[in-house]
Amino acid sequence: MKQSLSFLIIMCICASGFAQTNPREHISSFNMTSFTYKHDKNWQAYIELQTRGIEDFVKVDYYEVKGGVGYNIGDHQPFVGIGTYGTYKNSEFFQRETRLWLQYTYSHKLNRLKLDHRLRAEKRLYYFPKTDTEDNTERYRYRLSASLPINKEKLEANTFFLNAFNEIFVGPEEPSFKRNRFLGGVGYVFSRNVSSNLGYMWQREFTADNTRNLHFLYFALNFTLDRMKDVPQSYPVAD
Repeated sequence: MKQSLSFLIIMCICASGFAQTNPREHISSFNMTSFTYKHDKNWQAYIELQTRGIEDFVKVDYYEVKGGVGYNIGDHQPFVGIGTYGTYKNSEFFQRETRLWLQYTYSHKLNRLKLDHRLRAEKRLYYFPKTDTEDNTERYRYRLSASLPINKEKLEANTFFLNAFNEIFVGPEEPSFKRNRFLGGVGYVFSRNVSSNLGYMWQREFTADNTRNLHFLYFALNFTLDRMKDVPQSYPVAD
C-alpha cells in the first residue's frame, strides 16, 4: 500500500508540474487501440491504430497505423516495426510518413512495480502531396515506463493499476533534442484479453524556431490473444 501511495504522489506531482500552461494551450485528444498476438513464450505480433485531435479535441488531424514482430528472450525483447502516419492541416492532408524502426526493451520488477526500459531507432520517410516533395531523417528514443497494480499483487483480471512513463526523442538535425513526452494515468484489466488506460499526457516539442506544449487526454483499449495461458501478461501503454 505504501508503494502504491508513493507512486501516485510522484505521478501527481509530475503531472501538476508539467501542466503549467499559458492561456493559448488546451487539451487535445490521443486515442489508441492495440492488438497483441502471443504465439508462444517467445514470438509475438503487435498492431496499433491511433488518432489524435491536436488542434481541436474532437477533430482528428493525425493518425497512425503500425505494427511489428517481437521476440522475447527472458526479460529482453528485440522488435522490428513499420507504420504509416498522416497529418492534416486546415482540414487538408499535409504529410504522409512511412516509418521503420528497430527496438529493444528490457523489463524488470521492484516488488510489485514493473519497469520497462525501451530504446528505439527510427528511419522516417516523408511525402508532402501539396508540393510533391520527399524528405527523410532518423530519430532515436528512450522511454522508462512503470506499472503498479493497486488492488492485487499482479496484473490480472479485475485489477486496477497505475501507469506512468517519460520518453525523450533525439535526432541528427538541430535542435538535437526533439521532444519530451510524459504520461500519468490509471488502467483496468477487464480480463486476460482486454484492458484499458486513461490518463494525462504532456508533450513538449522543440524546433529551431519554436517550442510547443501539447496536453492530451489519453485513452487506450488493448486486446490480447495469448496461446500460452500460463505466461504472465503485459499491457501496452501509449506509443
